[in-house]
Amino acid sequence: MKAILYCRVSTDKKTQETSLARQKEELLRLASRHQFIVVDCIEEQQSGYEIERPGIFKMLDYFSDSKADCLLIQDETRLARGNTKIALFHQLKKLDIAIFTVMHDGELELSESDSMVLQIVGIVEEYQRKIHNMKIKRGMNKAIAEGYDPSQNLSNQNKAPGRERIAFPIEEVVRLRDNNLTFAEIAKTLNGLGHPVSKATVHRRYQEFRNT
Repeated sequence: MKAILYCRVSTDKKTQETSLARQKEELLRLASRHQFIVVDCIEEQQSGYEIERPGIFKMLDYFSDSKADCLLIQDETRLARGNTKIALFHQLKKLDIAIFTVMHDGELELSESDSMVLQIVGIVEEYQRKIHNMKIKRGMNKAIAEGYDPSQNLSNQNKAPGRERIAFPIEEVVRLRDNNLTFAEIAKTLNGLGHPVSKATVHRRYQEFRNT
């Protein structure tokens, strides 16, 4: 497995630098014991209650882009605290990322209360997604009934001679991505709307759109 190491201390005091170094050493030993390939080691001096941290976004980018598949931390408080911890646990679970800790010398064991909260959040989010997908489907059916033909919406055909590019609403992909859905979830949503497209294609076209 490919691993991201994440180390954090709460302040930027010089005395905390030794704690960061110690966390990194412990995580490297943990990775070695489990024979993980270390992709990167992210170190931050930020409050655990703060979610807007450069290191957190960098870590999530690795996982969203499938460049790593597990996270190593000293213990759950090093990742985050309070509501921020629950939000990150939920996002990592959606990305199917395994979390290993030095404290457990293996995969993280969530407390009963954290597991219950995550289960509730997951159920609520699933129903929100179903409602959202139904709204999109109703809008698409209405547009088709009024004469819209999705097969005619094949942009940039000249860029792929001999092969027809799959048509799907890229603006909807961007909007879903901005709402923190993964490319796999977006692909499932599009498939449910009648656009047979893979996660890889969604990711590639999203990058093309962002780079134009």
